[in-house]
Amino acid sequence: MEISVKNVNLETVKSPCLVVGVNEKRKLTTSAQQLDDLSSGFISSILRRGDISGTIGDELMLHNVPNLKAERVLLVGCGKTAELTHQRFNTIICNASNNLSKANIKNAVISLTDLDNKTLSQTMQVRLATEALHQSNYRFSELKDESPSLTKATLHFLDKRAAVMKKAKLAVQIGNAIGTGQNTARDLGNLPGNICTPTYLAKQATQYGKNYGKLKTTVLNQKEMEKLGMGSLLSVSKGSRTPPKFIVMQYNGGKKSDRPYVLVGKGVTFDSGGISIKPGAAMDEMKYDMCGAAGVMGTMVTVNELKLPINVVAIIPSVENMPDGAASKPGDIVTSMSGQTIEILNTDAEGRLILCDALTYSEKFKPKAVIDVATLTGACVIALGAHPAGLLSNQQKLADQILDAGTECGDRAWQMPLWDDYQDQLKSNFADMANIGGREAGTITAACFLSRFTKKLNWAHLDIAGVAWLGGAKKGATGRPVPLLTQYLMERCGKQYSI
Repeated sequence: MEISVKNVNLETVKSPCLVVGVNEKRKLTTSAQQLDDLSSGFISSILRRGDISGTIGDELMLHNVPNLKAERVLLVGCGKTAELTHQRFNTIICNASNNLSKANIKNAVISLTDLDNKTLSQTMQVRLATEALHQSNYRFSELKDESPSLTKATLHFLDKRAAVMKKAKLAVQIGNAIGTGQNTARDLGNLPGNICTPTYLAKQATQYGKNYGKLKTTVLNQKEMEKLGMGSLLSVSKGSRTPPKFIVMQYNGGKKSDRPYVLVGKGVTFDSGGISIKPGAAMDEMKYDMCGAAGVMGTMVTVNELKLPINVVAIIPSVENMPDGAASKPGDIVTSMSGQTIEILNTDAEGRLILCDALTYSEKFKPKAVIDVATLTGACVIALGAHPAGLLSNQQKLADQILDAGTECGDRAWQMPLWDDYQDQLKSNFADMANIGGREAGTITAACFLSRFTKKLNWAHLDIAGVAWLGGAKKGATGRPVPLLTQYLMERCGKQYSI
């Protein structure tokens, strides 16, 4: 989708549709008021009839508005601007985009970034509008002939000052890059498990390395992992006919001597649960168990699109978890790359088994920080629902940076405790630890397990089980947490990406 920002003349612009906002109690936004003045009160006369109140979700398409070159004007409800949040603004833009698509409009001028709000600056509104347009116009077309109607959008920006317009253009650049990365993650997540295998992920990562000059991709095969002693990771793939892959993507945007930031993404391309097999209901959604990997790969696309002046490494351990005569059994004991032994009490707690070896491997890069991203526990869905990701960390400063980044971009996380009190739940009579800690505090004990492999690292864990995909009628991958990870990385670059 082509998205740009310009200061246009609303009176003379020729467009299939102009989109402007109406606040609650039928109060016109600045752009809508301009159109009303140009049309000699045509819009306000419509409002007085009560066809639209201005609450979020309202919309009204107007035709043949006097004194305008635009063919149509779409009025969109924006609610109370004083109560505007990232999430409500996203809804406003998505509502507008969906209504344009319903009307089969391919090109529109959208003037919805003039909402007067102290929390969201107008340049941030430009960025969020760009991201939301990519989000709402996303279609999974890999295996289904489907494309959105809206292909081009111009965001009308009222402030003509050169310095502010420069920030608005940067905002669109960031929004386009995040939208591209997020939709990359969604494409990978939505592919079925018979196509998106560990080998497929490896080929995609290799292709990204060819697409971007500063990106180098390396893929380790099973024999190479065996030589490194990744017994924990390899125990998960034993029941699958699909070979495991260990993907390393190195982006070099900073100085050669700069220590990198490392992102680790869980890449279980299908999770049947193994011998501890899952119930059949909604098992098809277990193709989304690689959304951590997809989010990390999408973030690497965004990092390359923005050409961030830092070094970033993505590590993606990828396997398929299947039941088979060779599969791991409850009670088996495996040895991780770190040398610690693990008693597998439940083969459906497999994500932590591949992540722990990846975290140990990350030490070789001497990273500034490591963030692992995983659809790790159903307990996180129960605790936090589908709104924030769960966050646990062994360094409060890192946790605060991630929380602040999430608040800034609207892709939020919520911190949970990583106290030693929970470690006892992982005790095993036969190994250094068990891979589960019982029913209580499942998200926390999973992170406690990972923490045993991060003692040398500045580390944070994002459990995205509740936010990585939607079920029901809107079933599909969300592409989260690409915005959060990108915001965190941009903030490590200083103020040059501040809008």
